Amino acid sequence: MSERMDMIFIPAEAGYIKIYVFGFLRDSAWGQVFAEYNGLTVVVKGYNRKKTIIRALTKLHESLLKLKKDS
Repeated sequence: MSERMDMIFIPAEAGYIKIYVFGFLRDSAWGQVFAEYNGLTVVVKGYNRKKTIIRALTKLHESLLKLKKDS
């Protein structure tokens, strides 16, 4: 089975937000999205590629806000 991987890099103030997208070969196939920023990584699984990427970015944002609040 060949697995598809896409990489998306979004520039930010302190580096890049790196998004790695695995799977989503067919409409009914699930996939996995890794979002990474400054050593913090979140993983989200789903069936819809766009929604899964957005959920990963949202989860990463919430994690960064939580880290900032705790500091």
